[in-house]
Amino acid sequence: MNWRTNLAENKKNFIKKRWFVVIFLSILILLGTLVPLPYYIEMPGSTENVSNMIQVEKMPVVDKGSLNLTTVSVMQATGASLIYAAATNFTDVYSKKDMMGDQSDNDYNRMNKFYMESAQNVAIYSAFKLANKPFSLNYKGVYVLNVLPKSTFKNVLQIADTVVGADGKTFNSSQELMAYIKSLKIGDNISIQYTNDKGEKKSSEGKTIKLQDGKAGIGITLVDHTDITSTPAVKIDAGDIGGPSAGMMFTLELYSQLMGKDLTQGRNIAGTGTIEVDGKVGRIGGIDKKVATASQSGASIFLAPDDEITPEMKKYDKHIESNYQEALAAAKKLKTKMKIVPVKTVEEAISYLEKN
Repeated sequence: MNWRTNLAENKKNFIKKRWFVVIFLSILILLGTLVPLPYYIEMPGSTENVSNMIQVEKMPVVDKGSLNLTTVSVMQATGASLIYAAATNFTDVYSKKDMMGDQSDNDYNRMNKFYMESAQNVAIYSAFKLANKPFSLNYKGVYVLNVLPKSTFKNVLQIADTVVGADGKTFNSSQELMAYIKSLKIGDNISIQYTNDKGEKKSSEGKTIKLQDGKAGIGITLVDHTDITSTPAVKIDAGDIGGPSAGMMFTLELYSQLMGKDLTQGRNIAGTGTIEVDGKVGRIGGIDKKVATASQSGASIFLAPDDEITPEMKKYDKHIESNYQEALAAAKKLKTKMKIVPVKTVEEAISYLEKN
């Protein structure tokens, strides 16, 4: 074999090795891009005008500017996205347990849907109360928030199902329902009537179990499921957005339409915060990311919950700050001109927007 033959053979082997490296690297890149990992990345989401989501019967939208909710985007991580997250501001990585606890993906989504529905109902309640407009609160049953492992209804009742009766009986409050179940003996047969998240009516058989107080129960954590009947009627459609954090912004937009007041005065106003029946604005998660998306969207004002940090919260996390303090820090990091406004109640938010 002469040197020309050796050169040709070496060149051929080099080309084979080069293609092997290219294919190997391509597979690694493909795996890094497509294969999901047991982690979730939280990042800035979107800024959405709530007037596009709310329709108050026969009441026009009077805003010349906009009242905007803000969202956080969550995606399951891949190798490539973890690298992106490490190199990008306002992104956090969580394990599945940190993000969802012991819930399945389906339960987590159902819970967020429940929180959104509850936020809408409380927003209607708060806005109509502030506007002194007629409304009534209707009891529909109890939401299932958790089912104990020892419950005979485990894997039957699901998170966000609504229990509407027991043994064919209906009740006017969760207290009446619980009183009936507690009147039974431990181990008694019981049928539970409920609707699932698709609105389908169902009934299932089980037995009562012994609860921590020694009384009979069915082993679920619950909260009242209510809705609001109002005059004028209200429809809210937030699409796929879940969670409770739009409560304050829904309340402001509803109040604006009910009163015919332009709270925006031509400004683009963003914000976040839960809403409670007493008008208190509550703490939410991921506010730094919401400040980032609001600033990027061109908002001039950001309304942030000025929540109280209790000694118990400090004991759990010595570095914890109020949402307002977190929002200020994010705005400083962004070097944004957007004004961060602290609010403890929806009345404070309305007063600020009317006077400034």
